[in-house]
Amino acid sequence: MIAQVEFSLQPRKRGCHLITSEILANLPDLPQSGLLNLFVRHTSCALTINENFDPDVRVDMNAIFDRLVPDGEAYYRHTDEGDDDMPSHFKSSMTGVSLTIPITDRRLNLGTWQGIYLCEFRNWGGHRHIVATIFS
Repeated sequence: MIAQVEFSLQPRKRGCHLITSEILANLPDLPQSGLLNLFVRHTSCALTINENFDPDVRVDMNAIFDRLVPDGEAYYRHTDEGDDDMPSHFKSSMTGVSLTIPITDRRLNLGTWQGIYLCEFRNWGGHRHIVATIFS
């Protein structure tokens, strides 16, 4: 059995944002067991799983991304939407736009300290659209 829902996340500024609760709020009842695939339909943000307790992790992750792939480099050719245009596309490719999470006992089978992040690489990316597919 496969179920699929699409929804938008609230707009966020640049940074790594814990969105586990927002994802769960938009999902139908989960099956006893299965898989959840999350796919973000954009090329300038990403999804990842990481530490969900200490907010410093999110700050540090954003700082690392920005140091690895800085805005406004003179060698970027794709800059139609500003200095954060090309860096956001590369960071998205580097991190990924989908996640697959096991479902066990009608819950996401995440580790104790794991949470789902939206990594917003644009200064202001607007609403981000998610396709969630549940396989049971």
